Amino acid sequence: MTKVKIVFASITGNDEDIAYVLTEKFEDLGCDVDMSEVSQTDVADFEDSDICIIASYTYDQGVVPDEALDFYDDMQDLDLTGKVYGVCGSGDTFYEDFCRAVEEFDKVFQKTGATRGADSVKVELGPEQEDIDNLDNFAEQIFKKAQEMDL
Repeated sequence: MTKVKIVFASITGNDEDIAYVLTEKFEDLGCDVDMSEVSQTDVADFEDSDICIIASYTYDQGVVPDEALDFYDDMQDLDLTGKVYGVCGSGDTFYEDFCRAVEEFDKVFQKTGATRGADSVKVELGPEQEDIDNLDNFAEQIFKKAQEMDL
């Protein structure tokens, strides 16, 4: 069974909602899913998973949230070769750096050697039906990539 680890950072609940949408979809696809909040998660959990997902909001002037900084820094040292990843998150288009943390986590995943399973999904504030459809498609693409890699 494909193992999925979903890590989220959420201050308003929007990214936790995103994580729940993804958890439900991956479970529907027959995956074993573990979801946790970033400050309660060790990056080594990604090493024990086939699919690695991060859902994060962007803080202040387009930076990774404070509670996710240690996790982000620790990711720099991971070797996730052979794993599939995806990054998504919420933001507010009012700000110039809309969903910048999504891009930052995507860059660090690339450094780990993991394979991107789908383009990142950026959600304006909380997930509406169109966003849920996009997140479902995101999960399906990532799952398909994992299957292609025999994970």
